[in-house]
Amino acid sequence: MALLACLAAGGHVVRLAAVFTLAWTHSVQKSEWRETWRATAEGLVLDEVRVEGSGAGMEPPEGAVLKDGFYVAHPALPPQREVLLRRSGATADWRVCMEDRCRPMGELLPADADPVRLAVCE
Repeated sequence: MALLACLAAGGHVVRLAAVFTLAWTHSVQKSEWRETWRATAEGLVLDEVRVEGSGAGMEPPEGAVLKDGFYVAHPALPPQREVLLRRSGATADWRVCMEDRCRPMGELLPADADPVRLAVCE
């Protein structure tokens, strides 16, 4: 059985695909940031980061290469047991992308669910 990632918050659990992308727009810079994650037996692995432009705390990761308007990098981050996502309500919500379709996190979890825990499903 393939491992899946899960979002959990406020008593809700949503199963994601084994590979998915988190995307968001920086509140000041208005640049998009995308992270592609993969569920593994060791935890969540960050496969790729894409940053549209730079500035205001949105510097591309070390070793990034500019490709199609995004700085693309493949960070050497160890597998993560969990990732906590915060939702302030003061900025646009996270977007969760699977199989070429992106949805606001608010379609998956209540808008006031904060923090959101991202982990490999048990």
